[in-house]
Amino acid sequence: MYSSKLTESKIMSLQMNPQVHGIFDPATWTVTYIVFEKAGSACAIIDSVLDYDPKSGRTRTGSADKVIDFVRQNNLQVQWILETHAHADHLTAAPYLKQQLGGQTAIGDHITQVQQVFKGIFNLEPAFSTDGSQFDCMLKADEDFSIGNLSAKTLFVPGHTPACVAYQIGDAVFVGDTLFMPDVGTARCDFPGGDAKTLYASTRKLLSLPAQTRLFMCHDYPPNERPVAFETTVAEQREKNIHVHDGISEQQFVEMRTKRDATLEMPVLILPAVQINIRAGAMPPAEANGLSYLKIPVNAL
Repeated sequence: MYSSKLTESKIMSLQMNPQVHGIFDPATWTVTYIVFEKAGSACAIIDSVLDYDPKSGRTRTGSADKVIDFVRQNNLQVQWILETHAHADHLTAAPYLKQQLGGQTAIGDHITQVQQVFKGIFNLEPAFSTDGSQFDCMLKADEDFSIGNLSAKTLFVPGHTPACVAYQIGDAVFVGDTLFMPDVGTARCDFPGGDAKTLYASTRKLLSLPAQTRLFMCHDYPPNERPVAFETTVAEQREKNIHVHDGISEQQFVEMRTKRDATLEMPVLILPAVQINIRAGAMPPAEANGLSYLKIPVNAL
């Protein structure tokens, strides 16, 4: 009897659809999400942003403070601070948010591969660990976890990086950089460990979900002066995504993606962002003068 009650409870929680509040950061074109059941409930924060000025090397917390304001105004309790991957276009604000609001930091368990690659590229200090221990939790593919009464699941969707995950929470999926809005397409695959064939398989995994599933993008780069948007559906993506709509073959996608990626510049913040994000948002160890330093590898990327 006890077991059947647990099963019934889990089924009910899976049917609960979350409330989603997105906060758009125009400097990095990034959307941070707060996902929750109702006011006063537990919540998760997904893909937060720490403001960073590449000219001065200074950080600010304006974007993260908007997240904090929303959480406090709605009396939410932060249970998780989630990352879909080690972002190359913005710094995570996870340590600051954890200090202010609590919660556990989490990322997909393949982050260890990214740490190993970039420890070599940046020649990081010997003490830098590549076992993912900088995060409170590393989530495995298809691992279930909860956000209060909401049930969530980790979906492994590599290709943009070898460690990308999406988070399925009720009828909502937070896809990271795997997909963009239909008129923008898909993520690039030319970063270390990226692979267009793998990304194609990941997009088909997402687009095999029920047609009404809500999909939330990590970024939007609107063309043709379209207003910023970051929510779509599986049905809309399958019909209209310019890179992976129904009928696009793996070969067509790989050829398109490879050709397109060869024309793209590196993101402005890739060098500071990756160094910090593989540390779960922590700065490199301070040197003798009390300051932390970021490295710029010459002719490495």
